[in-house]
Amino acid sequence: MKTNVISLDNQTVGEIELADAVFGLPVRTDILFRAVNWQLAKRQSGNHKTKGISEISGTTKKPFNQKGGGRARQGSLRSAQFRGGATIFGPVVRSHAHDLPKKVRKLALKTALSSKAKDGKLIVLDTASANSPKTKELAARLSTLGWTSVLIIDGAVDGNFALASRNIPYVDVLPQVGANVYDILRRDTLVLTKDAVQALEARLK
Repeated sequence: MKTNVISLDNQTVGEIELADAVFGLPVRTDILFRAVNWQLAKRQSGNHKTKGISEISGTTKKPFNQKGGGRARQGSLRSAQFRGGATIFGPVVRSHAHDLPKKVRKLALKTALSSKAKDGKLIVLDTASANSPKTKELAARLSTLGWTSVLIIDGAVDGNFALASRNIPYVDVLPQVGANVYDILRRDTLVLTKDAVQALEARLK
């Protein structure tokens, strides 16, 4: 599949052939769902915690006699039914991460790229570089291109371009090694440089 290559000045500077094995797959929402779920679960901190009965400060004495008082039997004031008592089966510190086969991860990334290509939201850029790390200049150029929610992936990110773009809302810049399903799907437009296209095709074919 052929597509035009543009510059940051919105000029067509050539054409590039995109591999169907990477950019022409059918869109499978089940695979995308599994990949996004895996990514988000892996980055959860999992530091939620409540105190069990062994961790509550307080007496271990039986509050009152078992029989004769006319009340329900109680063994501890640290039990869940009392104020300041324990939480039964509450959350504990743990990892939410789960495994996802490498083949599925690879297929999900190719599917995410293919979905952007199918929707016409994939743009190939000649180079993503800036002469100075000025946010105002880059923001004006992106506004001219009509990119309001965009992920830009380069082979190796230019330092000035990274500095200029990092304070622009809804604009993310990643090297191709960091390309992932969640970031591709969360932005409206996907912009790949020619270097990124070559690297991704070599990595995913």
